[in-house]
Order: sequence, then structure tokens, then C-alpha cells
Amino acid sequence: MTSLQLAGFIKLGALDFVSGINSSRHLFDQELKARIKDGRIVKIGKEGNFDEELVMAANPTAILVSLSKRGGFDKLEDVKIPLIPYMGYQETTPLAQAEWIKFVGLLTGKTAEANLLFDEIKKNYAEAKALIPEGAVRPEVLYGKMHGDNWYAMGGESFIAQIIKDAGAHYFMESDKRTGGVNLDFETVYAQAEKGDFWVIQNKGKESQTYGNMKEENNRYADFRAWKEHRVLCCDISDTPVNELSAMEPDLVLKDFIKAFHPELLSDYSPKYYKVIKD
Repeated sequence: MTSLQLAGFIKLGALDFVSGINSSRHLFDQELKARIKDGRIVKIGKEGNFDEELVMAANPTAILVSLSKRGGFDKLEDVKIPLIPYMGYQETTPLAQAEWIKFVGLLTGKTAEANLLFDEIKKNYAEAKALIPEGAVRPEVLYGKMHGDNWYAMGGESFIAQIIKDAGAHYFMESDKRTGGVNLDFETVYAQAEKGDFWVIQNKGKESQTYGNMKEENNRYADFRAWKEHRVLCCDISDTPVNELSAMEPDLVLKDFIKAFHPELLSDYSPKYYKVIKD
């Protein structure tokens, strides 16, 4: 029911176990797209508007659901297929989210592989985090953009905020105790982060993000120091598997941030998800 649930199946090479998903919007994985195109994976509709006939035709043994979504699961209960809550989205630390690969391992009979993969992720994450020397200068980092009348950011105890901290930086909302997304007014963000050293964003558009089209999107973005000094890190969703895979690769997201904040520590590393916009 969410792209987060797909991460473990992709990482374990277990897509044969996936018979249906709710939406293919923003999917990047080419194998997933191929399976949807040839009918091996069906799209069953969105929350509150599921197609019961498609669900039954997919013949699943179980359905993974996310309790954070809008619901509509009563229709799924009518088809008498067990619903299993997937609660990985509630985890507030990067490694805790990644550890849900063990849950997928249990479902698919790949427990040993899942344990080995998580141990490798955990090791890689610790090694990358340890690269930050004590006493290192920690840049200030802004996150998010305007959506309508509000600036959408992530709380100070969220997945992304924790990785920014582990990458040797100060998150602009690090005193905030929320773990999910938060809506702020522009004036609040500007007062807190106008002089921030770096700015992290995601781009959902089809065109790659540039400083020029950021300003076209909202001319007030050009008032931020990070924009002026070309220190904006962007994840172009159409070019990366961030939605369906990054939860199982927090070690790589961490390295992406370290590469930007402390480039001398990872001189030979090529970022996978978040890259500094060049022009």
C-alpha cells in the first residue's frame, strides 16, 4: 500500500512475492515498472477506492497496509484476505526503518539474507558516521520547500533530520520533537534558516531542479544564503528510487549528505540520491 513497503522486497530480490500495489506514481524501479506493464503486478486503486475484483484477481495470501493512510480497508476486509500492518513508517531512526527488511525476510522465507543485508547496512552506516571528526565544524541545514501557502519540512526527530545530524550538521529544526512532516509559514522558516549553509529539497517535477527554476517557482527562495552560494542538495524523484528504496539504504543517504557537508571526507564517492545542484 506504500512505496516504503516495497523497499524490502526490492532489496531482497523478492518481487515475485508482490502481486499488487495501490499506485505506481513516482515509481523508479525498472523491474517494478516492467511487472506492472505485463500484468504480473496489478494496481488495485487508492485508499478508500480499492477495486475489490482486482484484489481478488491478484490472489494475494496477505495484504500489507499502512495505518497512516486514509483508510478504506473495510472494503479489503470484505474479500477475506488477512491484512498485516506494516509499521516501518513509525520508526524515527534510519537504522530502525531499515531493520524492517527482517520483517519482509520473514514473509518471503529470506530471513538469513535479510539479516545479512541489515548487518551490512548497519556496519556501513556506523563507518560513515564515524568519518566525522570530533570538533568538526557543523553546517546549518534547511529542509523543504513551499507547498501552497505552507513550507513543508520534517520534524526535528524525523528520519531525514537524524541522518542530517549523523552527517555532521545542525538541522534547522533540531529542537523540534515531531517525527513526521510539519507545515510552517515562510516567515518562520526565513527567520530560522535564511543564513543556513545548506538546503535539502526533493524535486517531484519531470525536469531536473536548477537554481533558475527554483527562483521561478518562488522568487523568495533567492533570498536564502544556501541558494545564493549554490549549496542546495536535491533529490530528483524521477531520476532516483528514493521513494521505494532509500529507507533500506540509509547508509547511502548518509554518505550523500557527508559528501556535501564535508566533501574532503568522501572525495571518491558519487552520491546516489541527494546531489548538490550545480547550476
